[in-house]
Amino acid sequence: MRPSTASPFVAAGLLLVFGAAGPGLAQPDPGSGWIDLTAGGLEHGWRQLGGVAEYALDGDTVVGASVIETPNSFLATKEEYGDFALQLEFRIDEGLNAGIQIRSHSDPVYRNGVVHGYQVEIDPSERAWSAGIYDESRRGWLFPLSLNAAASRALRQGSWNRLYIEAIGPAIRTWLNDVPAAYLLDEMTLSGFIALQVHSVGPEQGGLQVRYRNVRLRTEDLAPRSGEFPYIVDTRPNRLSEAEAALGWRLLFDGRSTEAWRGVNREEFPATGWEVRGGELTLVAANAGQPRGGSIVTRETFSAFELQLEFRLAEGANSGIKYLVTEGRDSPPDTSAAFEYQLLDDLRHPDARAGRDGNRTLASLYDLLPAAKPSRFVKGPGRFNHARIAVRPDGRVEHWLNHVPVLMFDRNSRELDEAIALGRFAGRDGFGEWPQGRILLQDDGDEVAFRSIKVRRLDETP
Repeated sequence: MRPSTASPFVAAGLLLVFGAAGPGLAQPDPGSGWIDLTAGGLEHGWRQLGGVAEYALDGDTVVGASVIETPNSFLATKEEYGDFALQLEFRIDEGLNAGIQIRSHSDPVYRNGVVHGYQVEIDPSERAWSAGIYDESRRGWLFPLSLNAAASRALRQGSWNRLYIEAIGPAIRTWLNDVPAAYLLDEMTLSGFIALQVHSVGPEQGGLQVRYRNVRLRTEDLAPRSGEFPYIVDTRPNRLSEAEAALGWRLLFDGRSTEAWRGVNREEFPATGWEVRGGELTLVAANAGQPRGGSIVTRETFSAFELQLEFRLAEGANSGIKYLVTEGRDSPPDTSAAFEYQLLDDLRHPDARAGRDGNRTLASLYDLLPAAKPSRFVKGPGRFNHARIAVRPDGRVEHWLNHVPVLMFDRNSRELDEAIALGRFAGRDGFGEWPQGRILLQDDGDEVAFRSIKVRRLDETP
């Protein structure tokens, strides 16, 4: 291991400096209920895990300095916590990444003891996802700050920033400089340690610092802090929280009932080809020995709306989510002439290399406009991905994949007109001009599973 010569903390990989208040954590202040996690020094209340970034206590400030050629480093509490509120201030050098681990663990049986669990991000990069929620060494991003533009602008680079974290039951919420940032509902881990992270760095980044001060915790008499969050991520399958309902969301599939759906140009749900099993609405592959059921549509029509759902593709699968669909009077109806959020295994299905400029790849507007390619956020066949479609009253349309925007276009734009003229929908009179229509889940013969299908009308959202 080679410590950075730029670091002021050089001592066999780790130096801990202890305050004069005595060992261990400070006792709760009976007047406030908050515990100062660093008031007693770092020796008895903390331990270092992962890499050998250098931590020191400078007065009431924990200073973490990056060291090259070492993994992510964590200064972790020895005690574990379930429900709590945590508040602190941080200041970070440009070029460094850090975060606060909560409800986290380091178990020998899981990847040889790697630290894993929820991380509240500290991100001074251009991406600006500070106070978003990442699942360290497990599932990746759960609540990126692409979901909250106001919060992504709240970081004050070069200055001290206030971070407030609240974990009560399955709800984890964050505030950055008093701006509501992330709202996650997740039940994977309900208790664990808290840790101050220094991220691994490249050869030119040794000695960069992140500072934490006023690190205070409350575990009793917890009351949810008030705040208005523009978006909520609920990873619990087929659940609708009260907070989501208050924002206008409702379920189109609850894991059991198909009442909200019917076959295309039919009154009933298909008798074959679709199955509800294990809380999933599954399109059975055409080669599974039973007749195909055909595509299904919502019984309701929508104009301005948001749709979100999770989908899991079989290897090599092709399907789609069509919207603003109008059924034809003839049989079979022509429902192909509609906007489509493409669902595709890009690596294995040849359609990904057809079309123009990649406009038939995953999350693209099929055969019209290509989606961006955020490869680290795409989960392959056999794993659930999250899709979101927003059709706004002013004509703007958005495609999101795993909570990251990958395509935005204007229904009234010249860009879309040109794309229509160059593709398979050229000459379709009135294509793209529909005022309203149904949502369709496409049967293209391959196995696809859907769950947590939710919708809200944007012209009626509270």
